[in-house]
Amino acid sequence: MVAVDPYDGGRLPEYRWRQAPEGLATRRQLRAMGLRPGGHDPVAQMTCRSGKRVAYLYRVDLAVTKLPMTLAKEAALAKEAALDKAMAARQTCPRCRRRCVACLPLKTLESCLECHDGTPADPSSYTTPPAKHLLAA
Repeated sequence: MVAVDPYDGGRLPEYRWRQAPEGLATRRQLRAMGLRPGGHDPVAQMTCRSGKRVAYLYRVDLAVTKLPMTLAKEAALAKEAALDKAMAARQTCPRCRRRCVACLPLKTLESCLECHDGTPADPSSYTTPPAKHLLAA
């Protein structure tokens, strides 16, 4: 158990990067274990990058399991996927199949500028394919 000094102005104990004792974890570490803080306040903090970044540490023994995916969350993810699919149709060149950052003039040129007249495009104007979401069944 980590004790907080009441005369210290409410500051949490501070540990350096990778120096936190066993039994304490960040939110991301808890999430990787299938847990969440469960309403408990952080008991310590970890600093990295010369004190420029701070991560709060929670007790693993007080953590509770993550909540399952609800139908509302699943519907929101499905709606987001549908919007991305619609935007992909407006941003993907039918000839070269590359997806651009901006919408293409498909009604007038029917392709991207590079396919239409050979104008070289900046490589940063193309996007990488989005990661696929795994929805709960």
